[in-house]
Amino acid sequence: MGDVSTRQPYRQDRPARPAPTRPPRGRWSDAQAYAALDLGTNNCRLLIARPQGASFAVVDAFSRIVRLGEGVAASGQLSDAAIERTLAALRVCADKLKRRNVVLARSVATEACRRATNGAAFIERAHAETGIRLDIITAEEEARLAVLGCHALIEPGSDPALVFDIGGGSTELVLVDTAGPQPRVLDWHSAPWGVVSLTESVAGSGDGGAASLADVYARMRALAAESMAGFAARLPRVDRPRLLGTSGTVTTLGSVHLGLSHYDRSMVDGLIAPTSAMRDISRSLSGKSIAQRAQVACIGAERADLVVAGCAILETIMDLWPAERLGIADRGIREGILRRLMGENRL
Repeated sequence: MGDVSTRQPYRQDRPARPAPTRPPRGRWSDAQAYAALDLGTNNCRLLIARPQGASFAVVDAFSRIVRLGEGVAASGQLSDAAIERTLAALRVCADKLKRRNVVLARSVATEACRRATNGAAFIERAHAETGIRLDIITAEEEARLAVLGCHALIEPGSDPALVFDIGGGSTELVLVDTAGPQPRVLDWHSAPWGVVSLTESVAGSGDGGAASLADVYARMRALAAESMAGFAARLPRVDRPRLLGTSGTVTTLGSVHLGLSHYDRSMVDGLIAPTSAMRDISRSLSGKSIAQRAQVACIGAERADLVVAGCAILETIMDLWPAERLGIADRGIREGILRRLMGENRL
């Protein structure tokens, strides 16, 4: 980035490259809304938007931590409690969809439903009780949607860029060529660890002493590195690696880095932060107990038990793609779905 310091955070006030233009829409079409619902292992998120110029304007949104994948790593099934929490969130989404002039919607489910033996049965029940038909998408489509939703925030440059999404049950990594108006996927990988699955798989990730916490973090890092080793071996050597992350982990750490008292999307989405600072925060959090993490602004009780697994995955990604800066996007799968629904070119 030329004279931009790698030691200071900054925001990209304008996208790295403009979104492709589309034919103008009539007034009636502009009044219609499109919806995208992303049901992940940890969160249920809905976005309702209307076309606006070459992009879209959000008219309604919803996000709730439901932990649908809680316990799946051990049992192989979605638990009754997790299903009930998720159905309650989907009912809120269904009500919003009915109250807006939604002409086209797509709802997707990811790793928890892919992995659970009762995932398909849950999808049928969700449709019967809420009217929402969820598609269980592949890891590859999940990765491509995430890139489509956030690629405008990739820093300018000529070398390939790495885009990643740390989810609840898996982590998607995509190597992209950004020379054209749309990013071109060069390679991709889905690692079977997300913040929920990695936390549950490494026993004792709670309130042990300093030595215990350090051991837990080291085991998390080792598992994450092992799961990405094949992809790491395929990555090219580049002069100036560019790195963009979209997930609760990176937006949370971005908030901590900025010292925010509460989460502010306008401050975090598009932030460029030094990777050294992200490492410092990750290692600091890994040495805290769950109770101590819960006292950190923008982490709180809801994320305190999962954030360290996200830090371990993030550090592993920064090891295999040693960029000096990390781009942070509070956008991803839902925005990618909306762009497809509104006619943007596919990846």
